[in-house]
Amino acid sequence: MTPDQFCQDKAAKSGSSFYYSCLLLPPDRRRALTALQAWRLELDAIVHENHDAGVALQRLDWWRAELRRLFEGNPNHPVSHALQPFLASLPQAEMSQMLDGTEMDLAQSRYFDETVLGRYCRQVGGTFGKLAARVLGFSDDRTLEFAEKLGLSLMRIRIVREMGHDARLGRIYIPVDTLQRFEVPAADVMQSRHSPQFAALMQDQAAQARALYQDALALLPRADRRAQRALLALAAIHHALLDEIEASQFQVLTQRIALTPMRKLWLAWKTWLRNG
Repeated sequence: MTPDQFCQDKAAKSGSSFYYSCLLLPPDRRRALTALQAWRLELDAIVHENHDAGVALQRLDWWRAELRRLFEGNPNHPVSHALQPFLASLPQAEMSQMLDGTEMDLAQSRYFDETVLGRYCRQVGGTFGKLAARVLGFSDDRTLEFAEKLGLSLMRIRIVREMGHDARLGRIYIPVDTLQRFEVPAADVMQSRHSPQFAALMQDQAAQARALYQDALALLPRADRRAQRALLALAAIHHALLDEIEASQFQVLTQRIALTPMRKLWLAWKTWLRNG
């Protein structure tokens, strides 16, 4: 298996939102974005697939060393090899920020307030958005601001969608003070107890995701819309998913709501046509 095939298998399986979002990209851009997404999933696995904190920290330290090896020209991992041809577009400092976000995620399973959660979301979601925009190409620095806001919007949707799954892993991303404000005990989330208060909490998170999305779209210069179509398509799919979650009354504690592959394809195709 080549490094590109490894990344394709990990990050862009047929039927996934990511697969349809970048399906129409030129081959080199698709390879770059797929490698970047595979790297992100490797970091995500450190947090969500390791129940031993010591092992997780060892894996994170390995990836910090691997990032240095990558920029020195001696990578070991297949994902790193796949990223190597695109390093001119990928600042090492920004990639390190994602490692810092992973470390922050490992250090805590709860977030006290919005300030702390916002810092985590910027390091992981916002930074990934900027890195993705870089490999897709841009001519205006406002496009990086667009991509950061878009990444934050997608992080909020991810938090809503995965509430039940994360709770079963002992993690709650909604800040403690926000849970208190909406009168949702953490025990209710951990025990998958849906309530009107929980639905109101999720409605608030959805509203934040949508506001960030609109802010992002307002920042994207027209000159870069074509280059950023893959990110726009990914966002369109995720926001359609958010609409479905809302229509279910935010029944996310006991099920994982998803769109059909055909709908994802249609949303991606429409987005590409609209921004051609």
